Formats: sequence, structure tokens, C-alpha cells
Amino acid sequence: MHNLEAMKEVSVVTLEIFGKTLAVDKDGHLANPGDWSEAIAREIAATEGIGELTDQHWTVIHFMRGVYQEEGAPPSIRRITKESGVDTKGLYQLFPNGPAKRAAKIAGLPKPKSCV
Repeated sequence: MHNLEAMKEVSVVTLEIFGKTLAVDKDGHLANPGDWSEAIAREIAATEGIGELTDQHWTVIHFMRGVYQEEGAPPSIRRITKESGVDTKGLYQLFPNGPAKRAAKIAGLPKPKSCV
């Protein structure tokens, strides 16, 4: 008898921005955070219905990217509100309906583990 290996079908999801095809995970977050740029962030924000990114948006985005670069994982909502200078109410106003998940998506990062 032969031992057969099961083959998994891997589906690659992509997003096209500025003529560049980017791989994304099943939740629509960039698969490679190195593909991110501020221009790409603006486009993702627009598709998320966020509109123009303000200085406070950028504060959160850059804070999240900094934590990710140092630790390999995006920060939780609690950490964002404790360390970024943007309080909980402000975070929910900037990124409504799941602020950590939406901010991570715009920042080109994976969905935080604390998000469902």
C-alpha cells in the first residue's frame, strides 16, 4: 500500500492598488506588511469608509507599525489607548466598528489576536 499525502488547496487572495497586486489574508489584511506604504494606507482607508486620514489616524497607524516591527504582533486596543496618546473614545471615533482590526488593516498589519 502506498501512503498518499493529502494536498491542501491554497487560495491566494489579492488586492490591486496603484496597479500593484498585493497578497492579502482571508480578512483582507496585507499578507506582507513590507508591501505597505502611506499611499496604500490611504487607499485601504477609503475602501474601509474611513475617509481622509488625520494626524490622529497616523499617530495610531505609526504606533501600531512600530510595535509590530519591535514585537512581531500588532498591539491590543488597551495598549493602543494606553501608549499611543489616543484615548478609547477617540480610537473608536477614528476607526469605528472594530478599531484595532480596522487600524491594523490600514496599517498593513495582521489582525490583532485580541480581535474576533
